Amino acid sequence: MFIAFRQAIKSLFANPVRTGLTTLGIVIGVATVILVLSAGAGFRSLINNQVEKSGSNLVEVQTKVPQATKARSAAGAAMSRASSPVAVTTLKNRDILDIKRVPNVIGAYGVVLTQKVASYRDTVKNALVYGAGAERFNIDKNTLKEGRFYTLEEDNAASQVVILGSQIADDLFGQEDPLGKLVKVGDLNFQVIGVYDSMGGFGGMEDQALFMPLVTTQKKLMGIDYMTVVVAQMSNSDLGEATALDIAATLRRNHGITNPDKDDFVVQTAASALDTFNTIFNGITILLIAIAAISLIVGGVGIMNIMYVVVTERTAEIGLKKALGAKNSDILNEFLIESILVTVLGGAVGILAGGFLGWVVALIARAGNLAWTFSVPLYAIALGFGVSAAIGISFGVLPARSASKLDPVEAMRYE
Repeated sequence: MFIAFRQAIKSLFANPVRTGLTTLGIVIGVATVILVLSAGAGFRSLINNQVEKSGSNLVEVQTKVPQATKARSAAGAAMSRASSPVAVTTLKNRDILDIKRVPNVIGAYGVVLTQKVASYRDTVKNALVYGAGAERFNIDKNTLKEGRFYTLEEDNAASQVVILGSQIADDLFGQEDPLGKLVKVGDLNFQVIGVYDSMGGFGGMEDQALFMPLVTTQKKLMGIDYMTVVVAQMSNSDLGEATALDIAATLRRNHGITNPDKDDFVVQTAASALDTFNTIFNGITILLIAIAAISLIVGGVGIMNIMYVVVTERTAEIGLKKALGAKNSDILNEFLIESILVTVLGGAVGILAGGFLGWVVALIARAGNLAWTFSVPLYAIALGFGVSAAIGISFGVLPARSASKLDPVEAMRYE
């Protein structure tokens, strides 16, 4: 076996260019698998960090279009291309008050979102406006770089005050202190009372947002009296599922809904949202690995073709070895080991390349202010080597067997 191993090594180094080209398909396939699994681990760390940052003891209620309304909307859209989306306006302040009375709920606040143009002097920015009740600051874990939060009294009075995300504060004011200055949002002036620390949200979205009282956003910017989201805080996150069911029952009672299929809301805990994400992400990961597997198979076929060429080139050599007493198993082992070495070498290079690309992705994510952790899971490395060796055996056994079956006399005559 040692002699066969030595002969295989000698053959590979005798043709370095061909060896490199032969391993290329394996390198690409394994590198893709490692990159996908490494980036997946980093993305999971990002999601877990976001959940932990926002709080694993939160329940979120979002409006949704009931099924019956969806059907009517679809019929209307079929008749008119200009049909407008259906707005759900049933989530009101009364719902927040009743959600706060649900067992295990210790606080709740409403949220509305809109887009507005914000400007200061000659600087103009399109910004996401995040209107939220003042109780948010008893629940929200984000901290201010400077200034203060708005109060319940300012919220109820629809005061024109605003807290800036860290990035939009820099964009609008640069090195100037924004506190106390007036920022124009839409057609109204708002006094800056605070600036958030960098939140590190997806793509820095929260860092580029404006945060203002809920009632102010509803009445003065949007002209509505409803909310699109309610965030509730639980005292015991282990009771999340039961609490979500209690909140759903409360909202159905308030909205006069008897059939859960016609709910105009969705209640979701942080844990259930994470489960949903994991399910979707696992499916995407499997799909990407399946695509990478095509490259591995193509690489395996390439190795098999090259090994047949090698057998043909070394036919006379094989005949001489068999004439000198080499057994069929010796020839089989030599060519099979050569095939496995090619694929394992490709696997090793692919693991290093995939790990490097995963590290580059992590650097780019961190540059975008995302809490991305770089790692290459051990099971990814084991998978890379395991798949490489399996391909070497699977696609190398036929050429190796063909070489071992050659007749020594006929092989020595081959030119």
